[in-house]
Amino acid sequence: MPNKHRLHFSKTGSARYISHLDLMRTFQRAFLRAGLTIRHTEGYHPHAFVSLPLPLSVGFSSVCETLEFELLGGGALEEVPERMNAVLPAGITVQRCYEAVRPVKDLAYVDYVVTLEYESGAPFGAERAIQTLLAREQLLVDKKSKKAAGGLVQVDIIPLIARSVCEERRDTITLELVLRAQNPGLNPELVVAAIRRECPEVTPDYISFHRRQVLDGQFQPWE
Repeated sequence: MPNKHRLHFSKTGSARYISHLDLMRTFQRAFLRAGLTIRHTEGYHPHAFVSLPLPLSVGFSSVCETLEFELLGGGALEEVPERMNAVLPAGITVQRCYEAVRPVKDLAYVDYVVTLEYESGAPFGAERAIQTLLAREQLLVDKKSKKAAGGLVQVDIIPLIARSVCEERRDTITLELVLRAQNPGLNPELVVAAIRRECPEVTPDYISFHRRQVLDGQFQPWE
């Protein structure tokens, strides 16, 4: 039986706005164009066995994305990045192809950089207000849930934040956040939603989200 393989890739620039499903289709087409044979389902309508262990929200950039698949035919893994990059759209770049060893369940945390931008400069006291907010013992936010009767469920996000660093500059506030990845995971958009609700005076004019590393339970790189 073929071994499972992984691509380590970045998603930046205009590629940030490619949705999860479109990204899956993009990679499936790229494998075909690159002349790489991957495992498919059997039957009249075969589908490629590709998956993204930790889908990225639309609009987020990242330098640490992972795609799982099964390469057939015994091709050299070191050749895959160059062949894929020749046919992938701008903003999606494969850095490595390797055999999957660690299970997805070991993926425990994600390291994000969230940048809050202000056209007229960061409000006075913004950094302290955010630090105080994230230092609370409890911080409830509404999260969408298909299982909840009203479509929303309240979640305490404080236990899901492993690390937070807030740094204020002239026109920006940068949040470095290490958040739970799964079971349950925390989207940094919920952290920003809490800031908007609890500290409306520091609501930014523009926000960018960047994923820079995925980590295991010991805060070491997962791959």
